[in-house]
Amino acid sequence: MTPDSRPTTSPASACSISRVEHTLGILRGRWKLLIIHHLLIRQPRRFSDLERAIPEVTQKMLVQQLRALESDGVVRRIVYDEVPPHVEYELTPAGVELATALYALHDWAERSCSAAPEAEEAA
Repeated sequence: MTPDSRPTTSPASACSISRVEHTLGILRGRWKLLIIHHLLIRQPRRFSDLERAIPEVTQKMLVQQLRALESDGVVRRIVYDEVPPHVEYELTPAGVELATALYALHDWAERSCSAAPEAEEAA
């Protein structure tokens, strides 16, 4: 294949790829998709509710992931002026829009990974 025969990237697809890469950067992190998933199930949620929902995550990592999601406009942190302090988290409209993508990912996992647990047990 000569350099001239390689497919070229149009400006429109380059823009699209850039947006996908940006979005994946926002969602990058072991716990972010699980946090979003649990907020889609029920919101708002207190920090301790999220800790119980995702017991494998450390408190430090949960704080970091929530702060990153908040700074990216996916999660909103609501602070109530009470004693003891009361903080809840909910998805922003942009975060709620991720539901379609998460449902598609869930459906894909069910279709393509349904034999995975059985295969692990057989090994």
